[in-house]
This record gives sequence, structure tokens and C-alpha cells, in this order.
Amino acid sequence: MVQVTLLDGIFQESQETGKGYLLHLDVDRLIAPCYEAASLQPKKPRYGGWESTPIAGHSVGHWLSAASAMVAATGDEALLQKLIYAVDELAYVQSHDPDGYLSGFSRDCFDRVFTGDFEVHNFGLGGSWVPWYSIHKIYAGLIDAYKLAGIEQALQAVVKLSDWAKKGTDRLTDEQFQRMLICEHGGMNEAMADLYLLTGNRAYLELAIRFCHQAILEPLARGVDELEGKHANTQIPKVIGAAKLYEITGKETYRKAAEFFWQEVTRNRSYIIGGNSIFEHFRARGTEKLGVETAETCNTYNMLKLTSHLFRWSPDAEYMDFYERALYNHILASQDPDSGMKMYFVSTEPGHFKVYGSPDQSFWCCTGTGMENPARYTHEIYHAQQDAVYVNLFIGSRAVFEDREVVIRQETDFPRTDRTRLVLEEAQDARFKLRIRIPYWAAGMVTAVVSGSETYTGSGRDYLEIERNWNAGDTIEVTLPMDLHIYRAKDDEQKVGFMYGPVVLAGALGRDRFPENDIVDNHLKLHHHPLIDVPVLVTDEPDIKKWIIPVEGSVLTFVTDPIGEPGSSRVTLIPFYALHHQRYTIYWKLMNKQEYERYTDHEKAERERLNAITVDVVSPHEQQSEVEHDIQSQESRSGYSVHAQKGYRDAVNGGYFRYRMAVMPDKPMALQVTYFGSDGVAHVDGVRMERDFEILVDGKVIARQQLKAENPDQLFDMLYDIPIELTSGKRNVEVKFESTAGKIAGGVYGIRLVDRDRMEQWEGKA
Repeated sequence: MVQVTLLDGIFQESQETGKGYLLHLDVDRLIAPCYEAASLQPKKPRYGGWESTPIAGHSVGHWLSAASAMVAATGDEALLQKLIYAVDELAYVQSHDPDGYLSGFSRDCFDRVFTGDFEVHNFGLGGSWVPWYSIHKIYAGLIDAYKLAGIEQALQAVVKLSDWAKKGTDRLTDEQFQRMLICEHGGMNEAMADLYLLTGNRAYLELAIRFCHQAILEPLARGVDELEGKHANTQIPKVIGAAKLYEITGKETYRKAAEFFWQEVTRNRSYIIGGNSIFEHFRARGTEKLGVETAETCNTYNMLKLTSHLFRWSPDAEYMDFYERALYNHILASQDPDSGMKMYFVSTEPGHFKVYGSPDQSFWCCTGTGMENPARYTHEIYHAQQDAVYVNLFIGSRAVFEDREVVIRQETDFPRTDRTRLVLEEAQDARFKLRIRIPYWAAGMVTAVVSGSETYTGSGRDYLEIERNWNAGDTIEVTLPMDLHIYRAKDDEQKVGFMYGPVVLAGALGRDRFPENDIVDNHLKLHHHPLIDVPVLVTDEPDIKKWIIPVEGSVLTFVTDPIGEPGSSRVTLIPFYALHHQRYTIYWKLMNKQEYERYTDHEKAERERLNAITVDVVSPHEQQSEVEHDIQSQESRSGYSVHAQKGYRDAVNGGYFRYRMAVMPDKPMALQVTYFGSDGVAHVDGVRMERDFEILVDGKVIARQQLKAENPDQLFDMLYDIPIELTSGKRNVEVKFESTAGKIAGGVYGIRLVDRDRMEQWEGKA
């Protein structure tokens, strides 16, 4: 058992900011949806954003976990009292359901599911939006309130809630249960495994095993990568639960699935900052596509949890190298140090900026995990085994190792310095191995000097080991040589980033054409904000240390030689975690002078064109894009085409799908729809169907489309003009794709409403 407290430094400052947001939030408003779901009058109105949708209640669960962890990390009494009140309130609400149900939405959807006859798709179950995912946050929050804050009533509440789940799911066959798991369900297997460990009740262990989604875990256990196109954060909690079940049962298939998944994601599907996914989904392995909607913060929160499990099984430095990269460059970087607001996506689009949620009107999934992150900064700094203590992270902190009566204090200003000092505050002839991580980025030998006399050195991705009898007053002065190094994208040698030690350096690009506010209620609001030109770095010198120069008197600040083209500009680089409220890039085009002479960035030009002409866009099959455009559908399916490398949606046999999309009133508008050229006649349930459908805007047919597989293996766009009377005086319209009996509408791979005037202006430029 290790109790860690942060000392002065960037993480302690961020922890205080995060704690301030937890104290700011009104528990009565967070719990209001739970009152309403139980047909009770809430004490205060619910919050806005996602808390005003059918996913309501997930935020109070995240808040419980965050507050519990923060109380454990800081001992804050005011937050503890607020946490006790929240658990009391939830228990009161729960007392009004005879079966112990407790959530922020009606139990009707679960009652339908428990009959065995239910509708399910990736993000919908029994007519509700990801109900298990949402209620899982309350399970986890109550478990954390008991485990981390010692609130007995929290355990009583989660036991009742789990007994309700067990009773209901016992009515499902294994086939029905696995079908139910098609819909995102969070970490329900982990929660039930945790509850088994707390209570010893094997019914919860059995339920944890049933909540393992075999369609995902079984291929992973065989070392088969089927991740492309899958919603990333739907899968990571499933694997965390499998890891916990390995620790309980010793079943090797759980371990194999977890280890293979971690390797595939961290080595083949992650960005420079340690985050993963674009538009919330995994792309093909070995790709690193840039964009505004990359690196969902929830994913990295969960990848750090998974990494902790794997490190406990095998304390390999690679795990902590990843943990450090993601912690500094994604998690720490995703909280606004001024307001405490959180980020959903971390944009990798050159010239974009960080977008934060609002205090009361967002409550995205990443707002929830973002509440938890600052309370988790103490995790994995140290790790204790029977004969060893590991120093994994170089963060100012004090660690109490209760089982061996040892206290270690780490004094450091890392990464602003390349040194850390370990002080044995308490120890009495305590013999153990002290293992200090030698990071992959070390630019020379790592040295450790014990009490000014004994020197130890090490290199390579490993741990420097010092075994001796330790006593109070012993010190270890550690030097971790850092230097600039280059990161090359997995899919393009010319697409690079720059790092100093573990720190990603971002180009600080100023506030040209910056939005009025980067704290917004809707994370999509600024996705099409105008970009700026980002210079291409052009040099024949391969050694970056000859043209990236430290700025004298400014720690961790660098400036390039005048190699930014066009214009021979200099660029300032600062830690990405310290960059806020201005434009940036963390990826650059780097080429020599001959390559630059031949260079034309067609991809960039197309992004600029689309950004300029787009009024609104829907990405079919992508949860947030569809939900936030109020998708309505009947006899409709969505999926991911490995051949097209894109998600799609279609409808069959008289079915339809429709979205509410923004328009510019009284301006000529057009609808651009993306199709896949290999789509033609298909067989649905053994019936031959043609792709022949109508496209409607606010109930009026604007086009009829047939797809006959006339453009094999390529995506293509069709443009449909919208009569101006259909948009006159309106801010949004309904766009509908409708099939008839025996026909298919779609597949549709993208939907974009464009400004006709701007489109013609761009065509004129071309």
C-alpha cells in the first residue's frame, strides 16, 4: 500500500485547479436527473449539455469517482462532506425504486431489454442512448466512494443496484446477453469484478464474466487485430475489465487480450501525445491521420488505467514510457489552467487550437473523465513489490509505504530540470531494491548518486537498480539527461513532431483569426473555424539541434532558425501542456530544399476549401456526429467499411434515416453526399435489393439517386442543389434519405451542407 501526496510543481497546480472545479459543481444539479428518473421533484434544475439528454446521470457518477480520488489524494474535508451528501442523496432516490434501480434516466429501456426482445445498435439499446455506459459511471462512482473515501452507504447502494442488474440479466440467454453488448456499455465487467472483490459474492464475478464482449475479446486473445473502424473508447473499458478478471481468475485469455490490445494501440494507433483515434474511431494500423477530432481524452484516461494493470504483471519500462508520454502531453495538456475546463478532442490539425467545455453547459464524456484526471496524478509515480520500490515518474511527491514503514520524498522541478532528488524521510535499516526508470528518451547515461558517495549508472529502456539497507536521511541524486529529438509519423516520414525529453513541443502560432471564446458548450461549434497557414520547415541540415535553439532565460522554450516557408520565418516551440488559448501545431511538414521546390500540399488545400465552404457536416456511423444532429431512423444500419476506410449508414425496405442540419438562411445551399463507388446491388436477408432512393429536405424531394457500382474502390461526391425556398428564413433543416419497399437507401459515407456562393468563389480561384 502506497499513499502518495503531490508536492509543488505543475501537477500539484493542476490538481488544485481540478479540485476547484469539483467544489464548484452543484451536487443537487448533478443529481437532478436521478430525481426525475424516479418521478421525484429535484431540489434544483439539472445542468445543460449532455446532462439534458438521455445520457444524463453519467456526470454525477464521474463526479463521485473524481471526488473520492481527490479526497484520497488531498484529504480535503469540504469535498469529503460534499461527497457524503451526494451518496446520501443517491441512496434516498434509490429507496423509491422497489428493485434498487438508480440512474439519470428511466429504467424502461432496461425493462425492455430484460424481456430478451430488444432493438440494439452500437450506441442504442432498448430505445435509449448507451444506457449501460451511462449507468456504469454511477456503479464506478459508488464503488470508488466506498473504496477510496470509506463511505459505507455507497457500498450498500451499489450492491442494491447490482442485484437489480443481476436479477434482470439472469432472464437473458447467453446469446441475448452478447447481443446486448453490441451497444457501448462502458466498464460494466470491471465494475462487477470490483464489487466481487469487495463483497466476495460470486454472483458479481459471474456477471462480470457475462459482461465480457466476446466479439471483441476473443480475436484479441488470439492476437488478431480487428480494431479498424471500431469506436475506440467503447473497446478500451472492455479490455480493462478483462485485465481485472485475469487478476482474479488467472485465465490466460484475458491477459493475452489485454497485452495484445495495448501493443496494437500504443505502438500502431497512437499520436505523438499518446492519444488515439480520429472521429472517435480507430483507423488502419500504422496510420496517423491528422484532424480536429483526434485524440479523444476519455481514451487516454482509460489507456492509462489499462497500462497500470499491465505494469503490475510485468514491470517493463515501456509501459511507464507510454504512461509518462500520455500523462504530460495529453492528460495534463487537456485541462485549462485558468478555468479548470476540460477538452473532448485534442486537435492535431496544424493551426487549430484547444477547445474546452463550459462549466455548466457541456458535460461531455471527457468532461467526466476530465474531472477524474487531476485526482489520478499520484498514480504510478511509485510502485511497490515485495522486494522492490519502483520510481516510475519524476514528479514532486511524498510516498508513504505503509507495509515497510518507509517514506520517500521526491524533490524535483522536472521537466524544467533534468534532475530529481529522492530523500528517505523515514526508514530504519530497511532492505529493498530501489529501481529508477531509465526512460527511452534519455540522451546519455542516467546516474544516481547515493548520499554523495556511491554512484550508479544505467542506459537503455530499463530500470537502474540500487539494493541496500536504507535509513532515514539517505539521499539519491538522479540525473536524467534530456535533449531534443524528432518524432516521425507512422505514415509519412516528412510529417514530424519535436520533443524535449518526454515533452512534446508545440509551435506557438498566436491568435490570428482566433475565436472570440475557446470555452464553448458544444464541442462541434468551432470545428470549422477558419485555419491559418502553418509554415513548412525547409532545411538540408538533418541535425535538429543545429536549427532548434534554446531561448536564453526561458526554460523549455526554443526557437527555430528562419526555415519556415514561405517567408523564411522563425517558429517558437513551447511544451504542449503549457500552451493554451492560442493556435498551435504539434505536427510539421519537414523537407529539404529540393523536396520543397516540388512540394504542393494538395491535402491541405482541400481541407482549406472544405473548411471555407462547409456550413454543417455529418459523419454517418460516428456516435457524436449523429447524436448531435438528432438522428432519427427506421430499418437503418450503420457500419465501417474496411475497403472505403470510412463509416457509412444505409436504410432498407422502406426505411430511412434523417438528420437535423444547420443552413445559412436566404443563401444558395447545396447538399454534398459521399458514396462508395463499389456499392451496387446487394442481398439483404437473402433478398436482392437495388440501391435506389430519394433525398428529401424538410419533406421535399430534391433528388433521386441510384448506385450501380460504377466507380469501383473509391469514394466519390455528388452535389445536389437545394431550392432556396427550402432554406429561406431557416437556421436548420431536416435532411432525409428514404428507401422504398425492396430497395436500399445509401450507403451514405458523408453528408455536407455547403455554401454555394463560397463554392463558386473557390472554383474561380482554381
